[in-house]
Amino acid sequence: MKKTGINASPGIAIAKAFVYVKKELNISERTIDDIAAEERRFNDAVEQSRAQLAAIYDRAVAELGAEEAAIFEAHAMFLDDPEFVGAIENDIAGGTSAEIATQKTTDMFSAMFDAMDDPYFKGRAADIKDVGTRILHNLLGVPMVDISHLDEDTIILAEDLAPSDTATMDKAHVKGFATDIGSRTSHTAIMARSLEIPAVLGLDDITATVKDGDTIIVDGSEGVVIVDPTEDEIAVYKAKKEAYDAYRAELAELKDQPAETIDGHRVEIVGNIGSPADAPGVLENGGEGIGLYRTEFLYMNADVMPDEEKQFAAYKSVIEAFEDGAVIIRTLDIGGDKKLPYLPLEEEMNPFLGLRAVRLCFQKEDLFKTQLRAILRASAFGKARIMFPMIGNVDEVKQAKALVRACMAELDAEGKAYDKNIDIGVMIEIPSAAVTADIIVEEAAFFSIGTNDLCQYTLAVDRMNQNVSYLYDPLHPAILRLIKNVIDATAARDDRFTGMCGEMAGDPYAALILLGMGLDEFSMSASSIPQIKKIIRSVTFGEAKAIADDALSMKSSADIRSMITAKMAEKGIKLL
Repeated sequence: MKKTGINASPGIAIAKAFVYVKKELNISERTIDDIAAEERRFNDAVEQSRAQLAAIYDRAVAELGAEEAAIFEAHAMFLDDPEFVGAIENDIAGGTSAEIATQKTTDMFSAMFDAMDDPYFKGRAADIKDVGTRILHNLLGVPMVDISHLDEDTIILAEDLAPSDTATMDKAHVKGFATDIGSRTSHTAIMARSLEIPAVLGLDDITATVKDGDTIIVDGSEGVVIVDPTEDEIAVYKAKKEAYDAYRAELAELKDQPAETIDGHRVEIVGNIGSPADAPGVLENGGEGIGLYRTEFLYMNADVMPDEEKQFAAYKSVIEAFEDGAVIIRTLDIGGDKKLPYLPLEEEMNPFLGLRAVRLCFQKEDLFKTQLRAILRASAFGKARIMFPMIGNVDEVKQAKALVRACMAELDAEGKAYDKNIDIGVMIEIPSAAVTADIIVEEAAFFSIGTNDLCQYTLAVDRMNQNVSYLYDPLHPAILRLIKNVIDATAARDDRFTGMCGEMAGDPYAALILLGMGLDEFSMSASSIPQIKKIIRSVTFGEAKAIADDALSMKSSADIRSMITAKMAEKGIKLL
């Protein structure tokens, strides 16, 4: 039997299935006679959870590295979060049992994150569930299922895997994942890619279909799971696995090689990050700098508004990590689906078209200037660039730059150092900005195309809505034409450049088109860097330009994909 799901982490695994079913927790209403005793029960469970998370963090650092272990620091922060813990304590004080209060608050916070459109924040719903479930297990005295010691090579099948599951599992014997639910941006997917474990997610009913001990094949590159394969199928996939492993080794050798075409045309390959903990992964995969530092994570992971010193330290640490490369710091992109508990905003009929990103920053000028001062001060320690999100017209760029100049004047008066020639650019993610790029370029040192929102706004498609997500297509002719218009606006200027920081920048099917259009900088998740670098080094710039011209003349994305597939096969370009 063959099942198809989401290709979350590439590679091939062949092993026996282990169906990982978590214990049901029986939680029922009960009368609380001693509220103080109930509060002590809850506090004891929180402390027990804190100790467990500390142990998991130490193990994750040793086995996964500090970058991946950072998630458990974030989990521990939930245990100190006055919004999360405080809500539970308030319910207990009102006579609710600790279990019911914990379940209610966990469900509320999880639903809040799950409702967000941004895939990263949507994935944080699993973090809340993980922490809440741990507290509940400790309240009830029920040990969590242990997969830290397995007797043989295994493929884990689960409804979903929490971050703590992937951190504590037996790395020597777990060869792959397959889950009923999940997405490419869930923690299961992120951990699987970090561990280089093949994973297929979103299979709907794999846990109900497969029994413990069944032989299965997980093809994380194609998003396929084969249950009880034939001997011939096993032989075919063993050969595929050998070829895949050899290709991974080939990509690893490119780490220190430039992203340069056969005839010497060079582009920059840089990384997208959300915190300083993500920077080492970019360096390890051969990234030359940071094309997108999502600063909102500093705010989302805090109980109060982060002050200038905290922001300065975070920005400075990343800038210093890239001695030879630039770090593009995007100013606060909050609003829409990203909300802060300590920054109340009015409910809006359509928040994605409302008060968000730079629009919000203009209304909260003190908040904006605090961040700009921190970025400017950090720029004294390396090559930093400032980028404004959700710019719709040139007047917004002028308004934002005026605030930067005001902050510079303050720092001058205080005698604080900063890069007086810091580059200031904008994110192109609104169609009006893409169409008028030739006007905006007069005020921007660089562009970075945010294809995630550009596609959604241009195609009128919510990519997280499964009813219409099939219409979300970065290779739609309209998207390609907008991208070309933006690149052309900087192409004639030696002092300007165009990058891309949306998911399209790491899409192997888009790489040759973007290269041929003249994109200067590709910014992506760290794990995508080696493959995109390999593709760029496989062609001449002239060949890429011909491919881009062909793509721009085509009438449908299906035709474009067919053409790209044929060109890559012709050039012998393999994909993970």
